[in-house]
Amino acid sequence: MRPLAVSEPTSLQSATESEPRVNDRPHGEALPGIEHDPNAALSIHDLTVAYDRRPVLWDVDLDIPTGVLAAIVGPNGAGKSTLIKACLNLIPSVSGVVTIFGQPWKQARRRTAYVPQRETVDWAFPVSVLDVVMMGTYGRLGWLRPVGRSQKAQAMRALEQVELADLAHRQISQLSGGQQQRVFLARALVQQADLYLMDEPFASVDAATEQAIVRVLRTLKSEGRTVVVVHHDLQTVPEYFDHVVLLNMRIVAAGHTDEVFTHDNLRATYGGRLTLLEQAATALQHLGGPQGG
Repeated sequence: MRPLAVSEPTSLQSATESEPRVNDRPHGEALPGIEHDPNAALSIHDLTVAYDRRPVLWDVDLDIPTGVLAAIVGPNGAGKSTLIKACLNLIPSVSGVVTIFGQPWKQARRRTAYVPQRETVDWAFPVSVLDVVMMGTYGRLGWLRPVGRSQKAQAMRALEQVELADLAHRQISQLSGGQQQRVFLARALVQQADLYLMDEPFASVDAATEQAIVRVLRTLKSEGRTVVVVHHDLQTVPEYFDHVVLLNMRIVAAGHTDEVFTHDNLRATYGGRLTLLEQAATALQHLGGPQGG
């Protein structure tokens, strides 16, 4: 068993027949009559996720253009992390269609890299920094083929990008929280993905780590890659991101930061959540939708 590996995605939960817009097709197969940007890096239609019949995401429609640095912003409990996990099919959804570069996730998985929250990992596992980063090469290399010099060289280049090359042989348990976050980022870099989904990479990191991560994100953008980040610091959104998604269980607004990141949209995102939640919960109960999670 390989440590620190992201759990394998579960199959999409079947939808109920009582909901006329629920998609009971395979994950990623489009519903008839739906229009989305065919060139979008990430396209989501009618995504609903619920835990114990309580909606966490409700009827989410979203396109993330190719080549942007996008922030997903919203209050605690708004479904930001859930949105990323549902896009990767890591958790079941009640309904919805998700495509990555026009393909279902299973077909586009090698074009996608995921950086989970640091708190989700057992950092006491006895493995070195270099070993963790090399795990990012397994998807392209294959599980049964040994890691060679080429993969080690890729891992070292990624560690240089996040300024941790001098700690390559240190045990991960000996790293600071910010250094551990940079290890996760380096592991994603060696995947050479076109779409990066990151769950709060800036959470609880020091200033040096934050700036190191920003430099990496800007490099990825300059290479034409797409980065979607769950973010919590509203003050840095205009500086770090050119695209923003305001989420409060549903999409409040999404688009270019200069146009979307406004006082009115922020007020709509961070206020009135109870009303939205109650409306969606009532609707879900009336539809008899299945429980998610």
